[in-house]
Amino acid sequence: MKIKSSVMRLYAVTDRKEDEQTFMLKCEAALKGGATIFELREKDADFDLFLSLAIKLKKLCSKYSVPFIVNDNIEIAKLSDADGVHLGQDDASVSDAVKILGKDKIIGVSAHNVAEALAAESQGASYLGCGAAFITDTKTDAKPIDFAVLKDICSAVKIPVIAIGGITEENSHKLCGLGLDGIAVVSAVFSADDPETATKALLIKAQQIAQSSNKD
Repeated sequence: MKIKSSVMRLYAVTDRKEDEQTFMLKCEAALKGGATIFELREKDADFDLFLSLAIKLKKLCSKYSVPFIVNDNIEIAKLSDADGVHLGQDDASVSDAVKILGKDKIIGVSAHNVAEALAAESQGASYLGCGAAFITDTKTDAKPIDFAVLKDICSAVKIPVIAIGGITEENSHKLCGLGLDGIAVVSAVFSADDPETATKALLIKAQQIAQSSNKD
């Protein structure tokens, strides 16, 4: 499924460390703050909890007319009627996701170089997530991507490209002029004292990054 550049402007990715009620309040705060697309990332939850959270967040995101994405798990995405799934290089293929979810769903793919980016685009990916933009505590095994490579990826593909990994309000300006459509943020929102205010500030930065890249 094709997706507009503007939808990818500020991609919020969850990092749940608290009880479910507090977590859901943080998620709604991010949506109120202006997150334009929202991903549930659950690396440690069992299947039932993952699905329960996905169903609740799908409903919440629908309330704010924001696309809801599930990280890695195509089955959870299907059962929760998520708007799409995000796949890593070691996860299922784009074609598998399309077969299971259908052509009207968003399929995101992580890419770390031009070859991976072109392969994902040719297979029908809706957008690319590239990183790590900066050193990040969320994914400790992620190596920072060379900004020249990031720029080459943006130039090589026609689908939207967002940067992810360690992005904050303070360092986001370094991503201007690379051709990005937006940024994905994790800790900058979900570890903030005031997630709604943090999201509002990050959206402004994301818009500046997109404008510097002549994105719509």
